[in-house]
Amino acid sequence: MASCASITSSVAKFALTGFMLAALATTGAEARGWFGAGNSTAQETIALAELPVQGQRTYEAILNGGPFRYDKDGSVFGNRERLLPPARRGHYREYTVTTPGSRDRGARRIVCGGEQRTAPEACWYTADHYASFRRIKP
Repeated sequence: MASCASITSSVAKFALTGFMLAALATTGAEARGWFGAGNSTAQETIALAELPVQGQRTYEAILNGGPFRYDKDGSVFGNRERLLPPARRGHYREYTVTTPGSRDRGARRIVCGGEQRTAPEACWYTADHYASFRRIKP
């Protein structure tokens, strides 16, 4: 007769296998929800007027096509954190929001997505170097 520990172990393996198979059958968005990725603050919003003054200036520069202070402004943002909606590579571009007193680019950025750089579909603000995002409401 099988021991109680052996039966419990077999049931746990069966349940884990079923969970993994179900996860493989889901869409990417469902799987991200199951495994914790994609549960972001990117759905939270911030009004343009609530951005720091430097962020408002950066947003205006994006819509005007520049000028930008840093060479990396306008470079492709890879969304490796997977906090923004999934998109093809090159969809997102990042821009520095100047941090007063910082010797480098600081942690604040605006990331915009869309085909046209000066008419983005959506932009997000991060004050913590991509740990969280809030969608900008113009």
